[in-house]
Amino acid sequence: MSRKKLIYIAGPTAVGKTSMSVALAKHFKTEILSCDARQFYKEMFIGTAVPSPEEQQGVKHHFIQHKSIHQPYGAGDFEKEGMLLLEELFQKHDKVIMVGGSGLYAKALLEGLNEFPEVDKKARYMVGELYKKSGLKGLQDALAEKDPDYYQTVDLNNPRRLIRALEVCETALQPYSSFLGHPPKARPFQTITLCLHMPREQLYSRINNRVNEMVTMGLEAEAKRLYPYKTLRALQTVGYQEWFHYFDGKYTREQTVAEIQKNTRRYAKRQLTWFQKIVNTKVEVEEFGAALQQAIDYLN
Repeated sequence: MSRKKLIYIAGPTAVGKTSMSVALAKHFKTEILSCDARQFYKEMFIGTAVPSPEEQQGVKHHFIQHKSIHQPYGAGDFEKEGMLLLEELFQKHDKVIMVGGSGLYAKALLEGLNEFPEVDKKARYMVGELYKKSGLKGLQDALAEKDPDYYQTVDLNNPRRLIRALEVCETALQPYSSFLGHPPKARPFQTITLCLHMPREQLYSRINNRVNEMVTMGLEAEAKRLYPYKTLRALQTVGYQEWFHYFDGKYTREQTVAEIQKNTRRYAKRQLTWFQKIVNTKVEVEEFGAALQQAIDYLN
């Protein structure tokens, strides 16, 4: 068995993954690979909670703001680039830290992606027309009917994910989720997943406070700058879509902030559902020092 270990720090948004990953990287004298898909893009900073240089504390981070929102980039691309990077990093380190809340991207690197049928033109057209006529709600309702299992775990505010799932459903005439869960690909390293956890009430309070801090930092101005590109895939995400609706006159400013908080809490709930499937162990993070020691003891 390989001595090389990829340690994945998972958990819902705002639970404290950045602080934990930096502390562990400093302890094991290693580097950090981010699998947070929202943090890949250099044009997005405040709304994606990209760790500042101060938060990174001199630890080398990879896959942070290395792409543009104008560059198509998916989980398959991340898998290829991530495997190449790990090959390089494992020449210098026995342990490497991966951190981020994007479960699909983490799975791509830990296990490889599932194979899906090639989407036919008719299916693409049908789903596209549904989105034009009925919007996000139409996609959500269609997925709930065609694949209730995937409906329970997917980010329901991400139209790209919903469209992809429905295209596969229409092409194969079977649920998208039926193509998931195939045996993982062999990897030349061991993987250990630690999922950070705290009481839901405390987590939701942290989420609400974080959103307020983002607004204070200038999230509205950041979203305004990105508004001309609102149809790009990278911007189909919580924290930006709500501001785009505000600029379109659909929300008041107060409603916008409340919607971001609500949608972020819902996103965190779906993250927890996803991570239940891949977690090796839970780490309670109500008290950071004790949580860090628990993680170090487990990994040694």
